[in-house]
Formats: sequence, structure tokens, C-alpha cells
Amino acid sequence: MKALHLSQLGVLVAVAALPVALAAPASAATTAVTFDCQADAPIVGPQQVSLNQDTDVTAPATVAPGGAFDVVIDPAPNTVPSDVSGNKVKNINTFALKFPIPANSTYVGADLAGGSGLGDTAPTIAVANGVATLSFPGPIAGGATFELPTVTTHLTAGQSGTIETKLSGTSYSDPGLTFKAVASTIIGDITAPTACFPNPSPVFTTTTIG
Repeated sequence: MKALHLSQLGVLVAVAALPVALAAPASAATTAVTFDCQADAPIVGPQQVSLNQDTDVTAPATVAPGGAFDVVIDPAPNTVPSDVSGNKVKNINTFALKFPIPANSTYVGADLAGGSGLGDTAPTIAVANGVATLSFPGPIAGGATFELPTVTTHLTAGQSGTIETKLSGTSYSDPGLTFKAVASTIIGDITAPTACFPNPSPVFTTTTIG
């Protein structure tokens, strides 16, 4: 149902985007997200990485002014490559995915459910300055299968307008997704900090207040 494809460096992450609704008929969509990533690899210099993830997102079509509603994202299982271009991928770690709290809404809280293969420390969500960050330290070994948790975001609607859900990030210097990839090469192990942004940045759902 959902697929993830990776090109170039041996780094892989699944995307958990934002937001399922309890009020009004729900609108559901499977959206393909393309991340434009740059891995800052030692010696060889910056390398571009493309990450593509299909993500199922459900949200209410409408919500009453001031009404409470939920948005749920269920990310797909994925597998970290065991090697790329003859270099063994040891692990990926220090994962952080950001998404803005939608305009015309107020953040109430979020629940995480499920997820597997993410390391000994469970993922968490923290909110600061209108941005929610899903993070966990990992590591996830090369060749291992993992799944990010389902994210249920609880929101309260404003008085009017529309509520759009999407990811953060506009450039390598303003990333919406960051992680580190560790690979074994002929010169030894290297760690490549990687910064990504959705390009283009899709709107996952639109909820009308009224």
C-alpha cells in the first residue's frame, strides 16, 4: 500500500506526516512525499539523497468553529539498505521530523502508537514555537526493517478559514527532517549528518471550519 524508494547514500527514513477525524465525514488521501536531502559526508563532500514516501493521511472534511478534532498519520514499514555503492551501511540515528501546527488551529496534544525497530528509546513528540518534532535516537541498523509510530494529533479549530496539514522544511538550511547515517567505507566509518526538506511540499489534508 505504501512504498519508499531511496537513491544514492545508504540512508533511509520513513516519513510520518501530520494528522483522523472524529467530526464530519472524513477525507482520506495517500500522498507521495519526495524529500530533497543533502548528506554532509566527510572527505567526499555534500551528497544529494532523494527519499520518497507514500503516506496515508485522514482528516475531517469540516469542523465546527472551536470544535475538537484529530488528524492521524500511519507511516509504512521500511528497510534500511544494507549497502550502497559497495559501502556497508552500519546504521541511521538521531532522527527528527518536524511539522508545523496548522494555521487556524490550536495544538492540544498528540499520541503515538505502535512502531517497531527504532532502538531502545521510544519516540517522543515535543512542541515549541508552533512546530511539533517527532524524534528518537535510534540507532537502526543497516538492513533492518522498522516502522515509525502512528501519530494522532489532537487539535482545536479556530473560528473560520481552513486548516491545512503539511510538513516543515524549505531548504537544506531550513530542514523538516534530519538524521545521521553511519557507513563503513575503505577509509573507515564515516558519519554523514543529513538535512532534508519536502520538494515539492504537499498539503496532506484540508479541513474547512464552518
